[in-house]
Amino acid sequence: MRSKAFPSLPLPVKRALKKLGEDIADARRRRRIPTTLMAKRAMISRATLARVEKGAPQVSLGIYATVLFILGLEKHLADLADVRADDIGLGLEEDRLPQKIYLPRRKRETKP
Repeated sequence: MRSKAFPSLPLPVKRALKKLGEDIADARRRRRIPTTLMAKRAMISRATLARVEKGAPQVSLGIYATVLFILGLEKHLADLADVRADDIGLGLEEDRLPQKIYLPRRKRETKP
């Protein structure tokens, strides 16, 4: 049964996945790694590797990460959604900063 996820993906996401797959295929070819060996190292079938290299959204992120690791390209994977690169989130956070900051009031001491 075919997944209905792909047709519903936004066009920029489809393009990004396609580019990722093409970049993975290019990296594999530059390293002269045959598809059979690459699939064996990633513990996936050659058909799944073909889907990875086409940028199929049905392939799990874990498989993409494993393939990137085998190619030595996993370094930036952890930074995909880094808060330091989230311009919108940082802007929203900045808008919510308080204008003034008050020190807490001291409690009055009571006399015995």
